[in-house]
Amino acid sequence: MSELKDLKTAEYQDLVNQGGVTVVDFWAPWCGYCVRMMPIIEEIAGELEGKANFVKVNADEEPELARNLQVEVLPTFVILKDGEVVDRKIGFLPNCLLYTSDAADDLTRVTL
Repeated sequence: MSELKDLKTAEYQDLVNQGGVTVVDFWAPWCGYCVRMMPIIEEIAGELEGKANFVKVNADEEPELARNLQVEVLPTFVILKDGEVVDRKIGFLPNCLLYTSDAADDLTRVTL
């Protein structure tokens, strides 16, 4: 398991500039599904360490970033590749729905 870094709005552009694949977990402490998803996301982050970045954003504390990425429901998982949104998943999902067929490569395609 790997604890996710809290991302602030001011740090977002630096993250985008790093390139590569990033999964952004938008959550809130009052959101039951968000809390239930956290250990699943942390487990996946640990398994894919070095292949993708995983960060979390408290949508209550960073509403501007949530708005900019069109997050309307929690939890929302936004998948970025080289700064571009390539996919998103919404709600409570078993970890098999978050994995990709080519996760070891670059998480560019999240499949069911």
